[in-house]
Amino acid sequence: MKFTHILAALAATAAVAGAHAQSAPPAGAEHATHQATTSAPQVDAEVRKIDAEQGKVTLRHGPIPNLDMPNMTMVFRVTEPKMLEAIKEGDKVKFTADKINGAFTVTSIQVAN
Repeated sequence: MKFTHILAALAATAAVAGAHAQSAPPAGAEHATHQATTSAPQVDAEVRKIDAEQGKVTLRHGPIPNLDMPNMTMVFRVTEPKMLEAIKEGDKVKFTADKINGAFTVTSIQVAN
């Protein structure tokens, strides 16, 4: 009798795990879908530090709605290190950002007018 209960519990657990695995997107698909269905808003910021060697920029920024991020100062990667040549510390900028391969990444940046 106990053996039957154990087998039934294992079968139920396997069925739930199998259903969950089937509904999960393949690795990397989440970002591809996110990028294809939304466009990142431009956010106002101030350049605090540039690390061209590492391809990173520290920004004091306003809220970033697509990342559910409030005002703060933080370091971002950049998609293209060449972006950093057009800005300098202290510049007021407008930028877009997204989460790419698990890292918060600036996808565009320009000096604000």
